[in-house]
Amino acid sequence: MYHTVTRKRPPSEPPVDDEPEKKERVIHTRVPESLEAELRERAQGLGISVSNLVRNVLGHAFGLVGDVVADSHAIARAARGDGKKSAPPAAPSLDDVIGWQSITLGKNAICTRCNAILARGKQAAIGAGTQLVICPPCLEQLT
Repeated sequence: MYHTVTRKRPPSEPPVDDEPEKKERVIHTRVPESLEAELRERAQGLGISVSNLVRNVLGHAFGLVGDVVADSHAIARAARGDGKKSAPPAAPSLDDVIGWQSITLGKNAICTRCNAILARGKQAAIGAGTQLVICPPCLEQLT
């Protein structure tokens, strides 16, 4: 496997805050043919490009890894008795949701219940008082 990273030079003037961040880096990687086929099928099923799918998956993976690392540090501190502060509030769960509101997604999301990737512009439901999002099939199962 090899990786190639390219980078454009930054513009002489800083970007305006309301301009979206431009994609400045390209990463190439070799993957098995079976993984490429699965990526293409999933992207086509979601109506997004393979690049967007990979970008979303990587972004969520890094968020999950960061949460796991933070949690493991907190557990280690608690086990050693180092932490004098109270633990941060627990993340909301499906049991905390008072009701579900149908929404049209403004950005890609992941179903809290089944981990399906939900594409921007698709229908979903958000838990009242939380940021938990679920897909329509999971909403049907809950109701």
